[in-house]
Amino acid sequence: MTSIHQKLQILESLNLLDPTQAAKVQDYISNLMHKSPDEVTYQKFKRDAMNEIRQALGQTRKLNTTF
Repeated sequence: MTSIHQKLQILESLNLLDPTQAAKVQDYISNLMHKSPDEVTYQKFKRDAMNEIRQALGQTRKLNTTF
């Protein structure tokens, strides 16, 4: 399936929506596109933390236990 064909299918399905459903889809897409600054900061913090964890695991795969 080509991307042009997929886009046409999406457009056709959007044309079948009633006004209420179309508004919900529009709100959903708008929320995806316009994140609040706090959410963007949180996402960056989370991404940086995951990178640090990956680096730490890459350096030492064994857990050192001291009892």
